[in-house]
Amino acid sequence: MTQKVISYQIADAIDVKGFCAEFKAELYYSDPAELFFKTGTDQYVYVFKYGAVCFLNYEDIEIGEVLKQIIPFCKNVFSNKLTDEFLVETGTKELRVGFNKIEVPSATIDVMRLVMLNVSQSVALDYYEEQTTSLLAETNNYTQQLENKGRLGISGSKLKKYIGRTLLLRNRIAENIYVFDSPPETWENESLNKIDADLKRTFDLQVRVRVIQEGLAIIRDNLELFRGLLQYRNGNILEWIVIILILVEVLDLFIQKLFHH
Repeated sequence: MTQKVISYQIADAIDVKGFCAEFKAELYYSDPAELFFKTGTDQYVYVFKYGAVCFLNYEDIEIGEVLKQIIPFCKNVFSNKLTDEFLVETGTKELRVGFNKIEVPSATIDVMRLVMLNVSQSVALDYYEEQTTSLLAETNNYTQQLENKGRLGISGSKLKKYIGRTLLLRNRIAENIYVFDSPPETWENESLNKIDADLKRTFDLQVRVRVIQEGLAIIRDNLELFRGLLQYRNGNILEWIVIILILVEVLDLFIQKLFHH
């Protein structure tokens, strides 16, 4: 039997506590960051505070209905949702994980939850990768200006906004990156641990997390340079203001003495 897992990154964040109080379905598992619901025969919904929602064995219309219920609890809803799909083939002779499908002898609820978890982590990383790539491109643009013109072509207020965007993304990733670790149940169950490890390799989760962190480190180093240059530029402006004020004061004294005589 083939079952379909589909995950969406729909927003920056979801208020899982608020949604849990409103959503009428059997809650199989929950913690401050996740809600895992059994909604029907072989149907499940997995909701994550970092903005991802995952469905198992759902049709498009049904998915749309659930998403409508989740939207009011979202922060910064995306106009274009990122999505990822994965198939689960059950009743096979042995465990095998492929590019877009996993084959498992037994499809327990814990196995299905683990698959949905990894697919959701993958789609969340797609979003963080997009944001990091965008910030890196902007950083490279300013660095190129510095190389070509010998000065930083950005105002102080714009640089502050840019720093704010970078810090916000870094903080959001730092808050949620721990979620991408293996869940506790895999530590005690060898079969679940192998499935989790195979899925993480298939989706390159750990490699992608490292690439994002390295990209943010490059952005941070560049921001420190930009901020230093801006402070130097502002320092020079202040020096010139002081010099001009002194000159004005000297001229004023000179004129007063001239007219007094």
